[in-house]
Amino acid sequence: MIREINFDGLVGPSHNYAGLSPGNLAATRNAGHVAHPRAAALQGIAKMRANLALGLTQGILLPHPRPDHRWLAALATDYAHAAPHLRARALSASAMWAANAATVSPAADSDDARCHLTVANLVTMPHRSHEWPETLAQLRLAFAHPAFAVHGPVPAPFGDEGAANHMRIAADHAAPGVEIFVYGEPGGPFPARQHREASEAIARLHRLDPARTFFVEQSPAAIAAGAFHNDVVAVANERTLFAHEEAFADKATFYAGLRAAIPEVEIVEVPADRVSLADAIQSYLFNAQLVTPPSGEQTLIVPGEARDNPRVWGWLQEHVAGNGPIRAIEVVDVRESMANGGGPACLRLRVAADPATVDPRFLVDSAKLDRIAAVIEAHWPEKIAADAIDDPTLIARIEAARGVLLDELDLGELAG
Repeated sequence: MIREINFDGLVGPSHNYAGLSPGNLAATRNAGHVAHPRAAALQGIAKMRANLALGLTQGILLPHPRPDHRWLAALATDYAHAAPHLRARALSASAMWAANAATVSPAADSDDARCHLTVANLVTMPHRSHEWPETLAQLRLAFAHPAFAVHGPVPAPFGDEGAANHMRIAADHAAPGVEIFVYGEPGGPFPARQHREASEAIARLHRLDPARTFFVEQSPAAIAAGAFHNDVVAVANERTLFAHEEAFADKATFYAGLRAAIPEVEIVEVPADRVSLADAIQSYLFNAQLVTPPSGEQTLIVPGEARDNPRVWGWLQEHVAGNGPIRAIEVVDVRESMANGGGPACLRLRVAADPATVDPRFLVDSAKLDRIAAVIEAHWPEKIAADAIDDPTLIARIEAARGVLLDELDLGELAG
């Protein structure tokens, strides 16, 4: 049976605040602060537990080997001798944000009736550009069943940042849908990370119907305000598109085309005079998980920062009290991820598929989360200060922690 599976990226033991992403306001604002990898990972575990409590199907993607010695070797150096900026980029735990792992098209949308996944190249940011080989290895293990087609990255220089710039509208997760690729145009104060050429290539790879595929420009104002990915200003689930008024460059044309392609679509637009772009980005209102539990009531999973913003929380309470499609709000604590610029949706890659076709080592239940949490409690560093990344003892602990996790989950194939 086709279900939406939420694959969360587990926060790795090297989680730190190096401020490596221009345009990500939280990441640059918190550069140099003390990070807490153990607390961050346990916050992610708690979010996954909350999803299970809602009746959702939950999967996991694992931390990458850090430091990335292969990447440093390709630059003719090693961790001990690398320049500080290369060392920081080799140690980044940014693969925790699984929304950037890949773009996913369910089988119902593809003309070969397979679920397609294309790993994101992430070429715009150096610290993320070396993620894709390990991500691809995990995807090819998790989705080795013939029901899936897993593709390598779109070649450079066409930047692709995965599902964070992709949405889908459908009657339900198993039904044929409309796929929406959101791209940015260069020229603003921050880089536009998703290129239209990359989105078009993925649509061809996934064998999508051109008549039911949209390429939509993100608002330059949103990018300039700090919406470095579309999922900072818009999210979709089943029939619902939930977006900020200033999310798209030409929303009138987009909305008209979307309504023509799928008349049952419900567009929930938050007006800028109620919630400004600054409020939306500070609170990560739209970087929420919009999900449909077995109860059928669409639920928005927001970070605690959304509740703490009176304008955002006030609008949400009014919507839920009315007749809108979002019927419930769940609040989660992901403050360590938020401080590095990633909300609940950043940590999640959604895949509509039959769970029976997924390698069970990548699916979790409460008992497996207990086992993972025990590894985190015992082996993840409690804190990492900015100057600690030079400490070889810390690096050895980070590397050993990941090895223990792989052993616990019987995923030794990923140890190399």
